[in-house]
Amino acid sequence: MNVDTALRRRESEGLPIRVALIGAGATGRAIALQLGTPVPGIRLAGIANRTAAHAERSFREAGIDAWRSPEAPGKVADLVRSGVPVLTDDPSLLVRCPEIDVVVEVTGTIDYAAGVTLDAIDHGRDVVIVNAELDSTVGPILKAKADQAGVVLTNTDGDEPGVAMTLFRYVRSLGLQPVAAGNIKGMVDHYRNPDTQKAFAEKHDQDVRKVTSFADATKLSMETTVLANATGFRVGKRGMFGPACADVRDLASLLPLDELLAGGIVDYALGAAPHTGAFVVVYEDNRLKRTQLGYYKMGEGPLYVFYTPFHLPHLQIASTIGRANVLRDATVASQAGPRCEVVAVAKRDLNVGEVLDGIGGYCVYGLIENVAAARECAALPIGLSEGCTLRRAVARDSVLTAEDVEMPPERLSDRLWREQRERWRIEPLVGAASGSDD
Repeated sequence: MNVDTALRRRESEGLPIRVALIGAGATGRAIALQLGTPVPGIRLAGIANRTAAHAERSFREAGIDAWRSPEAPGKVADLVRSGVPVLTDDPSLLVRCPEIDVVVEVTGTIDYAAGVTLDAIDHGRDVVIVNAELDSTVGPILKAKADQAGVVLTNTDGDEPGVAMTLFRYVRSLGLQPVAAGNIKGMVDHYRNPDTQKAFAEKHDQDVRKVTSFADATKLSMETTVLANATGFRVGKRGMFGPACADVRDLASLLPLDELLAGGIVDYALGAAPHTGAFVVVYEDNRLKRTQLGYYKMGEGPLYVFYTPFHLPHLQIASTIGRANVLRDATVASQAGPRCEVVAVAKRDLNVGEVLDGIGGYCVYGLIENVAAARECAALPIGLSEGCTLRRAVARDSVLTAEDVEMPPERLSDRLWREQRERWRIEPLVGAASGSDD
């Protein structure tokens, strides 16, 4: 049974998947707008957001005006059961409600989101994390906990890792050999900051720090880390190759064949048409098969580029919700522990005593790195960088290490990070791919 058939059956049986949305920022509002349509077989049962006014805005924009804020925890289940959407500033009221089927975490935070995700897992809820920040930092250990609890944890289709992974699985099911996968990116400037991105953020009603992370390569690195951990691929070098090209299909001649055939890599195309979406590169050395692919205008080979020319998380998340809850299938999730990490790199010369402002700020940007290489230099994950105090000066474009900083008081994300490292012990490799961004 495919997901479309499964969701239409749930709709016809009057048994829609009841979704709790945690977070009501720009992406959360877009998801609420679509789920409020409603999508066949899915209902938006409630929204939790620390600022209640943002959740109210999400409901209004989705055309929902009959929400209720429960006066007591015991009332939540009654409201959900009767089809009345719930609005609350306490995510636990929805996460722990037995009438909720799927929790969608879309806060863009790490520590807070980790707590919500663990609570959902502990209470038997499937979880869709529209949160590359969380997933790229501690996604593998959260996936292990979800597996142990018998629930599905997945990132979403529509964001680039999900788009690429859906395409990856499709071409693999055809008997093709994927050797690279990744994003199509319009621009990268490591030194963008909230000041340079303010006007763009205001124009598009977005959070300025999130927009900064889009421009400075941090979000790109987080998304490709999620993809690497799902495919088992690595990176050819810290930060990836990212060849500039006119069309994504040009990647067939621009990526290094030896790296692709050494286990596969994640990467990105810079400035390439169709200017959005994701790609998968496959390898074919059979002469007769290459003749057939050439006939269908796929190129001469041995590398062939397949791509999806869109990524629409607020729309495509419906497929992920259905696949997770009905088919018990994760769209994109870590399969065997971390393959890559996102390391913090100085955006400018940093001085002793400075407190790092984390993702999308003025101090650091993030670059994807192979796990072995990151551990070789004790690199500081950008997902844990916020609130760290510099013990010593760090030059611009240098990778920050654990020895460079004093960590803030211990957080849940710190504990999960340590647990993840202990579970998947990876010995640093001499000459591991990295160390240089030449």
